Amino acid sequence: MRIFPALVFVLAAAGAWAQTPAPSTIPAPPNVAAPPADAAKTASGLATKVITPGSGKDHPSKDDVVTVHYTGWKTDGTMFDSSVARGKPSSFGVARVIAGFGEGLQLMVPGEKRRLWIPEPLAYKGAREPKGMLVFDVELIDIPTRAPADVKAPPADAKKTPSGLAYKVLHQGTGGRHPKANSQVQVHYTGWTTDGKMFDSSVVRGQPTEFGVDGVIPGWTEGLQLMFEGEKTRFWIPEALAYKGKSAPYGMLVFDVELLKIQ
Repeated sequence: MRIFPALVFVLAAAGAWAQTPAPSTIPAPPNVAAPPADAAKTASGLATKVITPGSGKDHPSKDDVVTVHYTGWKTDGTMFDSSVARGKPSSFGVARVIAGFGEGLQLMVPGEKRRLWIPEPLAYKGAREPKGMLVFDVELIDIPTRAPADVKAPPADAKKTPSGLAYKVLHQGTGGRHPKANSQVQVHYTGWTTDGKMFDSSVVRGQPTEFGVDGVIPGWTEGLQLMFEGEKTRFWIPEALAYKGKSAPYGMLVFDVELLKIQ
């Protein structure tokens, strides 16, 4: 599975720095020049401060993929990149970013917003722009590689259709229409087997997927027609509505699906 991170500026790989133009500038925090006295500091020299506590319990590991919103400034207050300004979160591997950003992410839980003061040795080491200490506000939105707690079986509050498909709405949609069997849709999704192993994810790839509603496994075809645009729903698809035991992944499959658009 390939990863196409949108977070160009923090990639640990070598190469020229390419700044993505942002449509607007977000003002720097008042403590951008140096971490305040109440900031926590790690052994590596990374300083952090929780801005908004998270609601999740899991911390990402270096092997995880995360979805975040972020804004980065130099210590003179110049903003050099921001997913917030672009209006679109970024997904990338924790191990694929500069050392200080990756370390900071592993301190966070979903829903948390934290400010990072990353010293130059944990950023670009003075080898390329942006140089010096970098300051980031980071909101950890999700860890898409982590299976949900109810991956083994649908919870009591999940709804069930006559076919055996179980589902639970995670975020209500804003659209007023459902896709039909002959509709084309654009979605983001992540799929797991019931042992918690992720086997596919458009979120991890950083690219939504488009397809015909009647061109996927039966559980997807049925489930999509229950959704509204903008809705995010978790589906528990029994094997009979998935690959029927003929090919992997076997057994019941669990998907988080966000219906982005009905074409």
